[in-house]
Amino acid sequence: PYCHHAPSTNVKQPMPEKRPHEMTLHGHTRVDEYFWLRDDTRKDPQVLAYLEEENTYFEKQMEPVAAMQETMFEEMTARIDPDDSSVPYLKHGYWYYSRYEPGSEYAIHARRKGSMEAEEEILVNGNERASGHEYYQLMGLEISDDHRYAAIAEDFSGRRINEIRILDTQNGEFLPGVIGNASSSLAWSADGQYLFYLNKNLETLLAFQVMRHKMGTDPSEDVLVYEETDNTFYNGVGRSRSGEYIGLTHQNTDTTEVQLLAANDPLGSFKPFLPRETGHEYDVDHADGRFFIRTNWQAENFRVMTVDLENSADKSAWKEVVPHREDAMVSDIQAFDSWLVLGERQDGLRKVRVMAHDGSMDRYLDGSEEASVMWPSTNVSTDTDSIRYGFSSLVTPNQIWEIDLTTGKSELLKADRVLGGFSSDNYRSGRMMITARDGKQVPVSIAYQKDAKLDGSAPALIYSYGSYGYSTDPWFRDSIISLMDRGFVYVIAHIRGGQEMGRNWYEDGRLMNKKNTFTDFIDVTKALQQKPMIDPARTYAMGGSAGGLLMGAVVNMAPELYHGVVAAVPFVDVVTTMLDETIPLTTGEFNEWGNPKDKDAYEYMLSYSPYDQVSAQDYPNIMVTTGLHDSQVQYFEPAKWVARLRDRRTDNNKLIMHTNMDAGHGGASGRYRSYKETAQEYAFIAGLAGLER
Repeated sequence: PYCHHAPSTNVKQPMPEKRPHEMTLHGHTRVDEYFWLRDDTRKDPQVLAYLEEENTYFEKQMEPVAAMQETMFEEMTARIDPDDSSVPYLKHGYWYYSRYEPGSEYAIHARRKGSMEAEEEILVNGNERASGHEYYQLMGLEISDDHRYAAIAEDFSGRRINEIRILDTQNGEFLPGVIGNASSSLAWSADGQYLFYLNKNLETLLAFQVMRHKMGTDPSEDVLVYEETDNTFYNGVGRSRSGEYIGLTHQNTDTTEVQLLAANDPLGSFKPFLPRETGHEYDVDHADGRFFIRTNWQAENFRVMTVDLENSADKSAWKEVVPHREDAMVSDIQAFDSWLVLGERQDGLRKVRVMAHDGSMDRYLDGSEEASVMWPSTNVSTDTDSIRYGFSSLVTPNQIWEIDLTTGKSELLKADRVLGGFSSDNYRSGRMMITARDGKQVPVSIAYQKDAKLDGSAPALIYSYGSYGYSTDPWFRDSIISLMDRGFVYVIAHIRGGQEMGRNWYEDGRLMNKKNTFTDFIDVTKALQQKPMIDPARTYAMGGSAGGLLMGAVVNMAPELYHGVVAAVPFVDVVTTMLDETIPLTTGEFNEWGNPKDKDAYEYMLSYSPYDQVSAQDYPNIMVTTGLHDSQVQYFEPAKWVARLRDRRTDNNKLIMHTNMDAGHGGASGRYRSYKETAQEYAFIAGLAGLER
């Protein structure tokens, strides 16, 4: 009843031809009619023509809401603080910060010596660096200890393949020699003579080789210092907050390893802090001459232990500092010379806990709202009694606070300014628990304009992710104001697969428990519709990447609950992708989804894989987005999914797909431009809900 912008008749919906491709495994044959849409060169004229045809159809279908899309875009960008800047932090006598100039897309990274009154020195002007490129992102920026050199990693394609350059801040010139095909992690040696970085495998895009670059030499002479041979691990390099060590981290879904090299011994070799053990996850921080370890050894929700470096590989020498708790998970730690700061998750909320090494303090910092998030912020030095932390909620813009732990006095350093007449007082947020079909209590965060009625008459957008233990926290999201101001209720379902309720919440939503992720989302939707709190005829769902898999699964399982769905860069061809180890990110994910070479895993994954489960039934209105150069979810997954939906569905609802021909997984770059895609998605939903403007 609400689809007042009916499909226009003069542009035919694209129907790509079928070219059946058989795939047989475990005695079972699947036929993929659209396998041919995969083109790794991204140059096949037939494939590109099809994507362009879809884009043309998309534009035509979006014409009735084009004016609303433009209005929303203007609203969203009008809320942006044109002069926004980060909170400066002090490092070795310099104040570092980033800032924007009015109307500019990219940040300017700068510093001042001694005080914020000193003359500004610009290190990187993103607007100048982006000039002439369709896509630009500064992915890494590391300053040498003597402050002279800045190493920067930049992505010009959206595929997360970086070019590294070194800037001489004395003359503002880049040194000759560009390092290509790199990841964004960078670490300087203490003397500033060596830069450590990682090479990427151009087929899998895995960063696998740790390289050492000597200043003043050609990058072709860079030395390989470590090569990761297990392609299930992601790798990164960085300096410890104490500055004393260069750390090399190896991580897959449930195993980590840290290797260390003294920052003043760049020609030495990395040594494991504790060699990897399957199922053991740990990370370390260093302060006051000792190491603090966040570990899940005999502690599902993690605990904190301490040890000196000589005994680090002997777990029996580790001493417990913060014991394991069933009701709270330690999610991150920051060690200081006199303090330990913990990010904890309890009852689905993030909190900040501060402890003194001498036992004189153990307290939680105060949060004032029911559905909020708090986190340890940027604390670059370990030698301080002033700790920065952040606070946010769905209706409170991000705040950065600093507390002096010796006096207990807190100071607000920055509250994000939201322009366009925004006031938190006009909105309400809250949280509730909804019982899933197996009895588990699923937390739900909601936000709405204060005059909205939660009586079943308001349209709603339900958002979630639900994979990799990644929690969808109730941060402030300035774009949702445009929906709330039009009467929408915004809902986040904290479903299993995230870690909101502790480690077990994740375990209960991966591998052979993956379907809990989808049924939790469906059960939350049903409960809100039946209470009634939201309008069942105007309920919309949205998710991206693995959250796009969620969307694909729920429209197969319960299409009748949703009037419209937005699936952004969706991972929908689960089995085929997980069988192909040449595709970036496949091998590192076997512990998340399962390895379909195992028959049980194959059958279970097949039973929910959105592409494999498309059937002859009515589907909701669907908008799909993808990027031609996406490195995380390849464009051909959503393209094949849309083609198959077109072929099999029994409805005449909107089914549209837009491929960004210039960008990758994160969509367009730039702080204004990126809102274009959000405005597009929200206008699609609002138009379906019957809103005119």
